[in-house]
Amino acid sequence: MSKNFYTEHQMKEIEKNPNVARVSDRSISYHSAFKMKAVKEYYEGKTPSQIFIENGFNLDVIGKGQPKRSLKRWRDTYEKFGEVGLESERRGKGSSGRPSSKVLSAEEKLKKAEARIKFLEAENGFLKKVRRTREAGVEKETLTASEKFQLIERTIRVYQLKGEVSYLCTLANVSRSGYYTWIQATETRQKREESDELEIELIKRIFNHKKEKVGALQIKMILENDYFVIMNHKKIRRLMKKFGLRAKIRQANPYRKMLKATQEHRTCPNLLDRQFDQQEPGKVLLTDITYLYYGRSQKAYLSCVKDGSTKEIVAYHVYNSLEMELVYQTLDKLVEATVQFHPEAILHSDQGFHYTNPMFQEKVKQLGIRQSMSRKGNCWDNSPMESFFGQFKDHVMYKSCETLTQLKHEVNEYIKDYNQHRYQWGLMKMTPAQYRSHLLAA
Repeated sequence: MSKNFYTEHQMKEIEKNPNVARVSDRSISYHSAFKMKAVKEYYEGKTPSQIFIENGFNLDVIGKGQPKRSLKRWRDTYEKFGEVGLESERRGKGSSGRPSSKVLSAEEKLKKAEARIKFLEAENGFLKKVRRTREAGVEKETLTASEKFQLIERTIRVYQLKGEVSYLCTLANVSRSGYYTWIQATETRQKREESDELEIELIKRIFNHKKEKVGALQIKMILENDYFVIMNHKKIRRLMKKFGLRAKIRQANPYRKMLKATQEHRTCPNLLDRQFDQQEPGKVLLTDITYLYYGRSQKAYLSCVKDGSTKEIVAYHVYNSLEMELVYQTLDKLVEATVQFHPEAILHSDQGFHYTNPMFQEKVKQLGIRQSMSRKGNCWDNSPMESFFGQFKDHVMYKSCETLTQLKHEVNEYIKDYNQHRYQWGLMKMTPAQYRSHLLAA
């Protein structure tokens, strides 16, 4: 048996050689006449590789070690049993390649019986593959039509049951015409396989380079913007699935509830009504706080302000306490990052005690910004901010940080990359910074 694993296209190519009796994905059976010819030429001084090449074999396909292994086996057989041994040599369940002699009616019956046994073995092997899929806990049959055609083709090739195509197609619940169409498209599929292997290399480079293991839409935008390659996102998904590239997906938690706000502070009405994107940079500012565990179960807090139109993080602050200093520092950084506030700017938050605090509300009012709040216990009223925190926790390895300084560095790097380099489908495939410039120019 060969140490190689032959593809469907390679098996077709090997079969064309007249010296080959049959071929499977793991082995090649040669005609006895070629075996005797090869042994005699070897004793005349030719090398195994030379013999195979002169007889039309491509060593890149069958394997460079195949001639040497085959000649050694044939020489051993020839030295023990002579030419008769090469004619009657059988490996596994394959035919010997001996030319058929005059047959009698009794022998015909015997051959039919043997063919029937082989057919039952093929049928049993085929059903086992289907049953294994069902026993894995999958309720429906998961084999695709292409996989069934491939299984039928291999079964016919191994057991030499060319006359049983219709039966196997019926067994597999596929059409006979579909099977032959699939056979005729072998070369096309081979070209597609080669094309997929080339294209996946660039996708793998992007996928492995990004710490957050980006998905198909992110890869599409990176291909277009950084590599000037246009590729359909459905094709990217197909290739990622085919080669096992899985992006980390954050699962929604419908039971997550926001903490109840205290009744001591004054709340503000919801001025946004979920109209986050108003196509004007700086008009809608969303803010919220999330916790980050690091070191030995130490907890820090990240406060952010996000532009609702550009999705850019315009200000943020990491602090080791939930004291009011956390949001005050965030406001100060917002002022530093903003040349001039939008005349109708709105700062939207939940009803947390930081934002209902009278001193905080006074600071916001002095900046000329109107304050808006989500309804109590309704996270959807500030969903863009919640979404950013979810993405942040999926992509940043903040739990591996040992110190607060290290944590701040990780936060800085991610937000910088998010603003400057993370293409977003909803921003016309631009980064938040690019989209802000686009809106300002418009």
